[in-house]
Amino acid sequence: MTIAYLFGQPVTDLPKDLFIPPQALQVVLSSFEGPLDLLLYLIRKQNLDVLDIPMLQITEQYLGYINQMEARQFDLAAEYLLMAAVLIEIKSRLLLPQTQPENEEPEADPRAELVQRLLAYEQMKLAAQGLDALPRAGRDFGWAYLPLEIAQAQRLPEVQLADLTQAWLGILSRVKHNQNHQIEHEAVSVRERMSAILRKLNAQASCAFSQLFQPELGAAHVVVNFIALLELVKEGLVRVQQENQFGEIAIVLAQNNRQAVA
Repeated sequence: MTIAYLFGQPVTDLPKDLFIPPQALQVVLSSFEGPLDLLLYLIRKQNLDVLDIPMLQITEQYLGYINQMEARQFDLAAEYLLMAAVLIEIKSRLLLPQTQPENEEPEADPRAELVQRLLAYEQMKLAAQGLDALPRAGRDFGWAYLPLEIAQAQRLPEVQLADLTQAWLGILSRVKHNQNHQIEHEAVSVRERMSAILRKLNAQASCAFSQLFQPELGAAHVVVNFIALLELVKEGLVRVQQENQFGEIAIVLAQNNRQAVA
């Protein structure tokens, strides 16, 4: 018979020469796990009403269990001794004569707090038993693992008539952007445009920047003309001037080039 649990392990025989610290010992009186559990067992065993506990009878039975444990030289947990003191106090208060004035409210039943604790404990115990009765892995059943490779057929998307129409319209729209055209190469020489600019400046000494370009001849003519002007500036043959801020840019021959031309 298990009389206690020491660090979670059941103790059936108590060595007489072994000291066990009280805080390391969990008392089990006939499989009772605490004083409330013992009281509830005594009440339910005799079919007593929890709301009207006969304190004299219950207290005597409870103290009888305590005396049995003390006879075995067993150190009781403090909670069992505390409950014994509570029962003795309640029994004493019930035995005292009630001398209460008429104008005051009657004194509360000394058993009320104990009854509430017993009912709450009973609810928790029943809930714990219900949870323990549920199937538990490792105790009531074991898990079986069987790896399976399930081949699932690939489902292709269903193509509707509207999808085909949309795809066809997309192809037609791309065809419109892919049109053939012939590119004609226009030969424009940078050196030729440099000579043309110098001839123009020799004839009128200076000219406006905008007068060097003829947009109606095409983009290639404008770009090559601009490159030619940059080359002349780089070689020091012409100078770029601007008298006022945001004013017209003037292109003039360099002084040494003017003398050489003269």
